[in-house]
Order: sequence, then structure tokens, then C-alpha cells
Amino acid sequence: MANITLSAVIGLVLAKWAVELWLLHLNHRHVLAHAGAVPEAFKGTVDEQTYTKSVQYTLAKGQLDGVETTFDAALLLLILWSGVLPGGYALATRWLGQSVWAMAGVLFIIAAVLTLPGLPFDWYHQFRLEERFGFNTTSQRVWWADRLKGLVLAVALGYPLLALVLKLVNLLGRWWWLWAWATLLAFQLLMSVLAPVLILPLFNKFTPLPEGSLCDRLLRLAERTRFRARSIQVMDGSKRSRHSNAFFTGFGRFRKIVLFDTLLAQLAETELEAVLAHEIGHFKKKHIPKMLLISALGSLAGLFAVSLLASQDWFYHAFGFAPGNIAPALLLFGLLAGAVTFWFSPLVRWWSRRYEYQSDAFAAEVIKEPGPLVTALRKLNEKNLSNLTPHPVYSGFYYSHPTLLERERALLGDFTTSRHS
Repeated sequence: MANITLSAVIGLVLAKWAVELWLLHLNHRHVLAHAGAVPEAFKGTVDEQTYTKSVQYTLAKGQLDGVETTFDAALLLLILWSGVLPGGYALATRWLGQSVWAMAGVLFIIAAVLTLPGLPFDWYHQFRLEERFGFNTTSQRVWWADRLKGLVLAVALGYPLLALVLKLVNLLGRWWWLWAWATLLAFQLLMSVLAPVLILPLFNKFTPLPEGSLCDRLLRLAERTRFRARSIQVMDGSKRSRHSNAFFTGFGRFRKIVLFDTLLAQLAETELEAVLAHEIGHFKKKHIPKMLLISALGSLAGLFAVSLLASQDWFYHAFGFAPGNIAPALLLFGLLAGAVTFWFSPLVRWWSRRYEYQSDAFAAEVIKEPGPLVTALRKLNEKNLSNLTPHPVYSGFYYSHPTLLERERALLGDFTTSRHS
């Protein structure tokens, strides 16, 4: 049974790797097929020079993704097949012991070590690929400081939480997974309130949107849509990149509307109002709690699966571990979950794109016309060198947002329909 399990897992990892490369190849060919000239649908939206650059950016990212995907799959197979994982685990437990805090420390150390091989890819993406296409604005010092801060936060928050989960296993027996899920859910909700106040300012500077016509326009929009927010703030996104975004964060009295400074530089006031209306649409349509619920159900299913696997000796033997402690089961689940959840990506992306369409329609209705959002989306796609011609199967696996053409067609069609109904 152990050998069958290991073979099945290796087969699943290889299948995921093969499909990922196939999707990249599919998208690469599709983009190249449209690379000769600006597609008819985008003439007047993007000039030929920018379109050519967006094609080059898409192809460059695809090539890097292909190398990284192959590296990640090879590394995971090496870890599973070589015995280095149980060997490292045994060495760490002999050194630190087997108390709850020690076990949490062992898992944390192994997880931290396993993230190190990915750092060169992250560095290359930021300081070579993004730099080449004019997006990178960060420095080596800021980039490394971000990772150090992330590690410190992981130790301060993740380590005690992991120790608590292991303690629940010891205290509650077979039902530990249910209580662990409730604990993780409570922690997630708490962080959604505290993160905007305590964590985000560690990485970025937030300043109130200056008084003026834009501030007045956005506040009137918030009032018109009954969207209560503590403030409208500008984030120094240009500290790291020329990419732009807008979002709201927090709950209740801690809710904040956040605009990237790069977004303010790229869009007109009417377009910024439309973008914010889209974000408010997510709130009014209750997309955030719905997505949290889906995520929570996924976590519940994952923890239940761990509880079942942790009770099977063959699962431990398949990967070289001795049964009796749940820590290896949690470690293996963290490594292998992606090989399973990958196959559900099209469903998750479809759900996400459905919400984007609904928020677009809400924004057009609130603004009373789709024009400002359409022009905003065109500018954002142009400035971010977005892939305007992705292969439908590729976008189905990876795109949480519809393509520009899909959003425009839906916006103009839905608005026309609503006006005539």
C-alpha cells in the first residue's frame, strides 16, 4: 500500500507539471498567432508599439514560469523520493525534542528551508524581468527587507498558531480537526481586522487622499452606495512597482478604501470613480464573505483529510516517516495539497470571474454608464502590459479576472439590456 501511495502521488505531481507546461505552450502559441498586428478588437484601444511590448512581456513571463514550474516539480519529486524529508525531520526532532513547541518549530524550520530555492526566481522576476519592461521601482534593500519582515511576522504569528493546532490534536483526539478549523477561521477573521491597522503599514506608507474634487467625488460615491469607510487612503505602490491597483480592506469601522499612487497617476477622476464603484460592488454583492466561506470550507475539507491520513500507517510509511505523530502528516499535506487543488482551478477561476462581471455591472449601474469603467480597464490593461489574447483554456486555469474583451462585451451588453428592460 505504501509503494502504491508514493507512486500515485508522484504520478499526480508529474501530471500537474505536464498539464502546466502544456497550458504554457498552448498560450505561447496562441499569443504568437496574434502577435503580427494589433487585433481588430483592440485597434484604437492600444497602439502597435505597446501591443508588441505586451506580447513580449507575456512570452517572457511564460518562459520564466515554465522554468520555475519544472524546477518546482523536480524539487518536490526529489524531496519525496530521496528520503531527505524524513531524514531532516528526524534530525530536527532529535535536536529540538518532541514537545508541542518543538514540533511546531521543526515544521516551521522545514517549511522555511523549502522556500529558499524559490528566492532566486522571485529575485529574477523582480530585478530582471520586471526591470526589463520598466515595472520595477524597488531597491535590493527594500526587497530583502520585505522578506525579512515576512519571516518575522510568520514567526510571531504562524509559529504560535501552529503550536496551538498541535496542542488541540493532543487534547481533543479524533475531533481535533474541527476545533483546529474553528481556531484557524477565528484567526483569519481577526487578522482581517488587525492587518490593515498593524501589518500593512509595516510594508507601505498610507496617507489620506488630499481634499479636492477627486476626494469629494469618491466620498459622494461611497455615500450614494451606502458604503461606510473609515477613510480613503493612498498607498505608495510606486515604492515597488509601476503596476497599479485599488482595494478596500478591513471590516466595520476599520474598513479603508485604498488607491495605489500609480493608479492616481494613470486614470482620470471619472475613471477612478468607476474603479472604486467596481470595488464597492464586491462589497455590496457580498463577494468577500462568500469567497471566505468557500475558502473556509476548503480548509475544513483539508483538515479532515489530514485527520484521515494521519490515522493510516501506510501513509507515513509511503514517505519514510514513522507513524504516531501528526506533524509529518501536516507537513506532507502542505507539500502535496497543490497537486490536488490545481485540478479545481478552472472552477475557482470561473467563480471569481463571475463575481468580476457582477461588480462591473454594479459599477456601470451606479455611474449610470459603462464608459468610464471601459476606458479605465483599457488604460490599466495598457499600462500593465496585460495579455490581450490569452488562450481560453489557459485563462480558464489561471485568470481570476475576465479578459479585457470579455469585460467590455459584458459591460456594454448588460448595460444596454438593463436600459431596455
